[in-house]
Amino acid sequence: MVFEKIIKSFKQKKILIIGDLILDRFIFGKVNRISPEAPVPVVDVVSESFLLGGAANVANNIIALGGNVSVAGIIGRDTAGKYLKELLEQKNIETAGVLEVNRPTTVKTRVVAHNQQVVRFDKEDNRRLEGKSLSLMMNYVKEATPLHDVVIVSDYRKGLVSASLIKTLVKYARPNKTFIAVDPKVGHFHFYRNVSLITPNLMEASHGSGVNIHDEKSLLKAGKSLLSRLSCESLLITRGEDGMSLFEKSPANEIITTHIPTVAKKVFDVTGAGDTVIATFALSYAAGASLQCAAVIANHAAGIVVGEVGTAVATPESLINSLKAGSKNQHEVSSKQKN
Repeated sequence: MVFEKIIKSFKQKKILIIGDLILDRFIFGKVNRISPEAPVPVVDVVSESFLLGGAANVANNIIALGGNVSVAGIIGRDTAGKYLKELLEQKNIETAGVLEVNRPTTVKTRVVAHNQQVVRFDKEDNRRLEGKSLSLMMNYVKEATPLHDVVIVSDYRKGLVSASLIKTLVKYARPNKTFIAVDPKVGHFHFYRNVSLITPNLMEASHGSGVNIHDEKSLLKAGKSLLSRLSCESLLITRGEDGMSLFEKSPANEIITTHIPTVAKKVFDVTGAGDTVIATFALSYAAGASLQCAAVIANHAAGIVVGEVGTAVATPESLINSLKAGSKNQHEVSSKQKN
């Protein structure tokens, strides 16, 4: 089975992730009363946990799939930053590109009671990276890019990703034809010119293209518009329960569109699904998969993680099992057409 051969090759590949590092903090408790001070629930804390978030979660997905990964991002000179770096190193994620800067580490704290999120509060400073810190990051990107098989840009709009950073990345990726995959953020689409792939969801694709996507005709229009505007080689639009649509340029400069139906049987939680998609796609492409084959594998990985509660990851074993089950169906891909 070609999919199995690709997945078994993950362990030989090395991915560089450039993006916004986030520490996800979860506080779990019980609510038995309302505060006498204000009409709000009083949460009696039972436990708390810390997880890798943002670009760090993409790295966690790469590790879970058996790949090798380095991360480039920023943390603060604070307790949260120290803990985030320790979590990365515990996962055997290379942290030479993690810079300490004079701003707080981005932390998202979620208070959960009786399996329901009560409140979330964020601590962050999303000013654009500048000065010496930017220069250090640029130098790291220059040195690290040729040493990796694929580069992922994980943009959470927390200050790291900028037009100048992407231009530098593209410049040093070009000589070796290093594949650059971007998980985009609304408002930053103009940064991503000349990358290899972007992976927006429907909402992001609508904003980025200026096309309100509501049917197949508008989907095709948005895809064509994004490829043209950004001069990208390919585009993968994730469409929730409708699966994914891959747009790629042929050698004849035609746009080939492939619709891939969802394989998710139950959807419990979509948290982190985008991180799983781009991580799996990047590893698959690095391991020799075609764009369409990489998209099919990523689609199965997404189907696995949305079937679990919380930020989940796919493993090589679960991915192979899902693909084997999927191969019993008549078609992995619903349609393919040229525009």
